Amino acid sequence: MAVDTPAWVRDAVFYQIFPDRFARSSRLRAPGPFEDWNTPPTVHGFKGGDLLGVAEHLDYLESLGITALYFNPIFQSASNHRYHTYDYMTVDPLLGGDAALRELIDAAHARGMRVVLDGVFNHASRGFWPFHHVMETGKDSPYLDWFYFDREALEAGWPIRAYPEHPQSLDTSHVPEDQRAGAGSLRALGYRAWWDLPALPKLNTDNPEVREYLFGVAEHWIRFGADGWRLDVALEIADDSFWQEFRRRVKAVNPDAYIVAEVWHEDPRYLQGDQFDAFMNYPLAAAITSFTGASHLDRRVLRQHFGLDSSIFPIDGPEFAERVERGLGIYDPAAVAVQLNLLDTHDTPRFLSMTSEDVASLRLATILQMTLPGAPSIYYGDEIGMRGEQDPGCRGAFPWDDRASWDLDLLSFTTGVVAARHANPVLRRGSYRTVAAWGAAMAFLRGPVTGVPGPAVVVALNAGNAAVPLDLDLPELARRRLVAVPWAGMPEVPMGGVPVEDGRATVLIPPRAGLLLRADAG
Repeated sequence: MAVDTPAWVRDAVFYQIFPDRFARSSRLRAPGPFEDWNTPPTVHGFKGGDLLGVAEHLDYLESLGITALYFNPIFQSASNHRYHTYDYMTVDPLLGGDAALRELIDAAHARGMRVVLDGVFNHASRGFWPFHHVMETGKDSPYLDWFYFDREALEAGWPIRAYPEHPQSLDTSHVPEDQRAGAGSLRALGYRAWWDLPALPKLNTDNPEVREYLFGVAEHWIRFGADGWRLDVALEIADDSFWQEFRRRVKAVNPDAYIVAEVWHEDPRYLQGDQFDAFMNYPLAAAITSFTGASHLDRRVLRQHFGLDSSIFPIDGPEFAERVERGLGIYDPAAVAVQLNLLDTHDTPRFLSMTSEDVASLRLATILQMTLPGAPSIYYGDEIGMRGEQDPGCRGAFPWDDRASWDLDLLSFTTGVVAARHANPVLRRGSYRTVAAWGAAMAFLRGPVTGVPGPAVVVALNAGNAAVPLDLDLPELARRRLVAVPWAGMPEVPMGGVPVEDGRATVLIPPRAGLLLRADAG
């Protein structure tokens, strides 16, 4: 089957927003006190960020070069992250309700920005009205089959234990396989919960009524104006037919809707054109972090998340190139072009915290993120140097009123490399080929293809602590000259550029630096 993915994603630069922590609007009346905006985040505390606050800061996002917004969940929930949904058809009033989403989508679309929402369809919350119905009426509830209950216990009159006296907390540094499978909750709680967490009853997506309800939710918000769905723990719904029907229903409403799944590993089976358009590209994020931060990795921080501790470790230029080529080679090119290329998210420590707060590592990583195939996604605040360890540390409030804490040089650098991506079509839609990989350095070529205008661009990086003369293999650029694509913070290259002679060129890359070199006429 042909793989057809949304064309607009190829040109997009995403910005991930955790709604409670990005911006608070004075137009929205609070129902009670919030946590102080400038204090460290807590597991359960609310800072009071809302969607109107996002709308009021679109100028900032536009100046950064952002063209698409990805929001963590926005529907009614009793958690600050809102992955505990209790009403999928209503935007949380703490975020401004449906009217605030309407204003935000309209304002974003007026600027050419897309809006992607987070869909949590594997599990709901204890407050989800069908689950509450069973809590009240037990085995006689018509919603009994919407979840996985211990039927024998209900028949025997045992209560559902949704609020255990000693609930199991989630230790992201070590999650045993049986907990990830939800093996103990059916027995301990009377229902199956995601990763055995009492607050997250797992939905029975084999039930036709549940499927129809969730497909209706997905259709509703696409009709409302959302431009796609990010799907939380998508493979926990281990049913190809569910996602095939989900895709059919969403694409029938908007053929250009983007469907990106939270999948942390490589698995081409799901990107064949019948389920998801793309994955959140965690394998690439691990490779980028391992390469650019090789000499600065903070193992104490990485150990806070079992997946990162096992996937991030120092690698050199050749190994990084090999991992990139593998990631590009196992998927259809149409899927590669729309992979969501991230460095960190709400589920990981922030990049700077993983790399001992080494800003040079982040600069190198940002260059790669903006120039490799796929759609880059900036986690809110990374562009100004926000730090934060594993949840809740990585979910701090954006310091709008503390400009002194902003790394303005980093912001200028990030804005520049985003602009370079927008200005050079080959960085978004061109071909890819590794042209050098040696020691702590590597380089690749993004070349023109049919329908993609503009010259080729060579991206060269040196993650080491000494300057490296890198010999580039460029037969297709014979008799051309490599000229720097400049932006704030980029190192100088020789005046007049570097000639390509007999299909080769040598570029001296400063330590801990990267270059973008455009192929001009010789």
